[in-house]
Amino acid sequence: MQLNKIPATVVTGFLGSGKTTLLANILRQVTGKRIAVIVNEFGEQDIDSSLLRSCALGCEGEQPMDGEDGSIYELANGCICCTVEEEFLPVMKKLVARRNDIDHILIETSGLALPKPLVQAFNWPEVRSHCTVDAIITVIDGPAVAAGRFASDEGKVAAQRLADESLDHDPSLRELLDDQLSAADLVLVTKTDLLSAEEKARVETLVKARVPASVKILFIDQTLATDTAQLEALMGIGAASEENIDRIANHHDKHHAEGAHHDHAHDHFDSCVITLGEVDADVLAAQLQQLLETQEIYRAKGFAAVPGKPMRRVIQAVGERLDGYFDRLWGQDERRQTQLVIIGKALNRDDIQAALSSAERTVSA
Repeated sequence: MQLNKIPATVVTGFLGSGKTTLLANILRQVTGKRIAVIVNEFGEQDIDSSLLRSCALGCEGEQPMDGEDGSIYELANGCICCTVEEEFLPVMKKLVARRNDIDHILIETSGLALPKPLVQAFNWPEVRSHCTVDAIITVIDGPAVAAGRFASDEGKVAAQRLADESLDHDPSLRELLDDQLSAADLVLVTKTDLLSAEEKARVETLVKARVPASVKILFIDQTLATDTAQLEALMGIGAASEENIDRIANHHDKHHAEGAHHDHAHDHFDSCVITLGEVDADVLAAQLQQLLETQEIYRAKGFAAVPGKPMRRVIQAVGERLDGYFDRLWGQDERRQTQLVIIGKALNRDDIQAALSSAERTVSA
C-alpha cells in the first residue's frame, strides 16, 4: 500500500523553449523510477509523445506503454485551461487507480497554456488524496527572452495581436510569459551557451522581477542531458504547489474578472502534419530551411526515415533555426516513414507538402 502522495512535476514554457528535451533527458537518465507522462501539446498529431516514447525504448527492461494501460497519456486539445474537467481529470483518475505502480508523474503543458488551472485540479478531492504537485518548472528560451522576442520568432504574432482592436482579450507573449513565471517554483533558462554575459544578466533581471525571491533560476545548456544528479534533483523539490495556487494573480484571471472575452492565443495558430516516405536528409533540411524563411512557421518538429540509416532522425525547428539528430533504431515491425508537424500562421499546406515531397527517395526492395 502506498502511503505517500504521488509527486507530479508540471513543465510549462513556450513552443521551442526545450520542454520536450528536458522530459526526454529525465526519462533517459533517471533510473529506478516508474514515471507516467501526460503530454498536452498543440497540433493535429502529437509528435512530442512519440519522441518521449523513444526514450522508453532505450530503457533496459522497460517497454513503452500507452493509453489506459500505459505510461504516456495524450490530451487531444492543446488547451488544458478549457479541458481540465473533460480530459485532464479522467486521466488523473486513471493514474490514481494505478498509484501502486507509479513513482512520479511528468506533465508537459501546451506551449501557450497556463499552469494555474491544471494545478488547481490537484485540489479536487479524488486527486488531492493521492497526488501532489512536486513543482511547476517554467522553461524559457534564453536567447529569445534576451532579444525581447520571448519565444523565438513569435514577436510578429505578438505585434499582430496588439494591433487587432477587435480582440477583447488576446494576450501578448509578454503577458503569457508573466503568467507562466507567476506560477513557477523553478525557472530553467535554456540555450545559455548562446548567451553573452550581458544577455544572461538581462534575462536574469527580467525573470527576477516576475518571480518571488524564493524561486530559483537555473541557467542550463546541453550538458544537462547527461547530468543525472541534477535531473533527479528537479524531481524532488516538494513544493506542494496546489496549496498556494489560488493566491497567484495573473493577467488571465484579471481579464476573466473583468468579463472579457476568452480568446486563447493558440486559436490563432494553424498546424498541419506532413507524412512522407524515406527522404534525403540534406534535401529535406534545405527545403525546410527555405520554408522557414518564406512562410510564417513558428515551430516544426518530427522525425525522418533516411535510406540506409538504421536509426530514426529527429527534426526540430524554432524560428529559422533547424536542428537534427538520430534518436533510436527503427523497430523491426515499424513503418519507416517521415512525419513532421508544422505550426505557424496562414500556412499554405499544399506548398509545404510539395516542397518537402521533393526530398522523398524511392527505396528499392
